[in-house]
Order: sequence, then C-alpha cells, then structure tokens
Amino acid sequence: MSEHYDTLETRAADGREEALFAALPAQIAHAKARAPGFERILAGVDPATVTTRAALARLPVTRKSDLAELQQRDPPLGGLNATPLAKLAKIFVSPGPVYDPEGKAANWWRTARALYAAGFREGDLVINTFAYHFTPAGSMMESGARALGCTVVPTGIGQTEMQVSTVADLHISAFIGTPSFLKLIVDKADELKADIGCLKNAMVGGEYLPPALRMALGARGIRVMQSYATADLGLIAYESALPDGSVTEGMILDEDLLLEIVRPGTGDPVAEGEVGEVVITSFNRDYPLVRFGTGDLSAVLAGASPCGRSNVRIKGWMGRADQTTKVRGMFVTPKQMGEIVRRHPEILKARLVVSGATGNDSMTFKCEVANEGKGLKAALVAAIRDVTKLRGEIEFVPRGSLPNDGKVIDDTRKYD
Repeated sequence: MSEHYDTLETRAADGREEALFAALPAQIAHAKARAPGFERILAGVDPATVTTRAALARLPVTRKSDLAELQQRDPPLGGLNATPLAKLAKIFVSPGPVYDPEGKAANWWRTARALYAAGFREGDLVINTFAYHFTPAGSMMESGARALGCTVVPTGIGQTEMQVSTVADLHISAFIGTPSFLKLIVDKADELKADIGCLKNAMVGGEYLPPALRMALGARGIRVMQSYATADLGLIAYESALPDGSVTEGMILDEDLLLEIVRPGTGDPVAEGEVGEVVITSFNRDYPLVRFGTGDLSAVLAGASPCGRSNVRIKGWMGRADQTTKVRGMFVTPKQMGEIVRRHPEILKARLVVSGATGNDSMTFKCEVANEGKGLKAALVAAIRDVTKLRGEIEFVPRGSLPNDGKVIDDTRKYD
C-alpha cells in the first residue's frame, strides 16, 4: 500500500509551481466571470497576466475579517461564490454571523489527503466527534473519510460514556476530533475499565496539541496527527510521518492551493522563514477565493520533508495576524502600520510597541532601517500622526533585533 495519497505529493517542486501558475489565469477568469464579488475586487485585473508570484502579489488581499461586511452588503456569501446558492450542498454558520458554503463534489474540502497521511484507510471504522451543526468541521472531515472508503460513525461532541461504548462495541479504529476530547474519551475508558485498544489512529485539530499528550497517547498505541483547515478554505496543511511512525517537522501544504506568507496588514510577501499572515489562493470552482487572508500566522520551513512529500512545509498555526488594539480611544491596526512602512522604503522591519498604564498609553515605533537618513525620524513621527491620528515615538534598533514572530503591533500593557 502506498505511503502517499497520490503521485502529486511527490512530484518535482518546480513542476508543481509551473502547473499551478499555468492553471491560475483560468481560475481568476472564472472568479471574475461567475462571482460578482470578485468581479468588483479584481476590477481592472487581466487574468492572462497573472502567471508569476510577483503578478499574484499585486492583486488585493480579501481577508477573513472582511467576510461579515461583504456578506451584509451582498448576502449571503458576499458575491464570492461562483456556484449559485441553489446548486450548493450546504451552508454553514459561524459566529458573526459568517456563512460558508459546501459544494456537492466528493471530498469537496480536500481532507482525504490529510487523513491518508494520518493512516486512515479504506475499510476503517471512524468515529467523528466534531460538531455537525452550524459549523463545518464534522462535515468537512466526514467527506474526506468517506472519500477514502472509511465507514463514519457521526457521534459529535459530548456523552463520553456513550463514546467509549461505541468505540468498544464497533471496534472503532480511528478518531476525528479535538485532542482534548480524545483525552476525555481515553480517560473515561480507563475509569470504566473498557477495552478501546482497537483505536489506532487519530486526526485532531481545532486546538493546541500538547506534545506530552501526543506522547502519552502514542504510548497507548494511538498515533495522533494534526491538520490545519478553515471553514472557508477547507484543508490547508497536514502533518506527515516516517515509516517508523515518527511525525515529521511542520505541516505539508495541500496540493490544490497557492500559499503566500505576507506581512500582517499588507499584501507584501515576506522572506522565506519569516513569520507572517497565511494568504491562500484556492482552485475551488464553487468558491474561488483569490488571495484570501486567513488571519493566521505561520512561516515556511526550509527544505523538503523527509517523508518524501515535496510540497512546501509550514510551521503550522502560530497565532493570529489581526493585532488591532485601542490606544487612547482610537483603534490602531496592522494595516496602518503597513501604510507607514509603505511610505518609507528605508524601513526593513518594524513593530509598534504599545505600553503604559490605562489612560496613559504610549506608542513606540521600533524599526530596523537601511539608512538613518537626516529627517527620517521626524518624517516617521509625522507619518504616525497622519495615519493613526495619535502621537508616537520612534526608536531605531539594530538590524535583526526585532523578533521573527509576525507581530507588527505588540501591546505590552497590563490590565490586572
């Protein structure tokens, strides 16, 4: 049995890049022709010219944080759907509310690839403990499991005793859900002295997986793997393992996506290895998201994975890019910081540090610069006031001294 889901996972990296960019102009043309929202967002863009990363980086970023407003203006999906509502399979509801579609194609969320890497195979009995109401996690993972030929038991969350008896009675071999709920089931099985040794593989997500928990479950014979997915894009990346079962570093990008890591608040790609916002262009025909900013932070890992998959690896989820804060009653945003940097190309890297006690806030714009030219400090003070309507101090710092953590606004104030 193959270690890989298909041959796409092991193709030459330059071949993958060439194939994706060869397909990109048609996808952008499709989005403009069929999705009124993208017709507006991409007005003036000639799809035939978007054949390189540099050309893609010139397109506007549509962010997850924009969806609620877009959907209010053009209900229910902001005009970003290329398939009419009546021809979609499902509509999900996230807090906000924000509405997300699901199409009718098999494995629409593309999660089968991640589940295969986690050891799920045809004939497995799978317990799916993600929610099946309002949000798409349950449906998202079920579609991938069914595409692999697994039999899915849709249990959802809660009722741990019933979960344990279901695993034991049906000899469930694989688990889908959060790591904390898997621990609750295992602990309940111990309490009930129930034998759930049949459980061998787990795909977890939705929250942090403590390394100690992964090790403890591994010692019980349960291999635990993670995936990274969102309600709008489906699968983004997934963990892989070596033949001995050891999990490799980082997460492999899904084959059907174009990834960019950009400086938060901007659409500007960062250097490889630098932390920034995950921006994805999807080749989904129903919901063709072009330069979609997830609001999540991550970074590209250098080199190829030792598992044999040749796609880009990312570090996984590293926090949120939206670092908006309020200073003296005014919102200060990463987008504003990006505008200040744009005005002054001498800046190599910058972050705004907000400090002080409540009612006595202060802002310090720390930056690494190529050249501390005469008048630059005064010009930056003026730019901060113009963009934010607030006063800020300027501090030039040595090159390489600002942390590589994706932060452009660091709020250090204490509220206790």
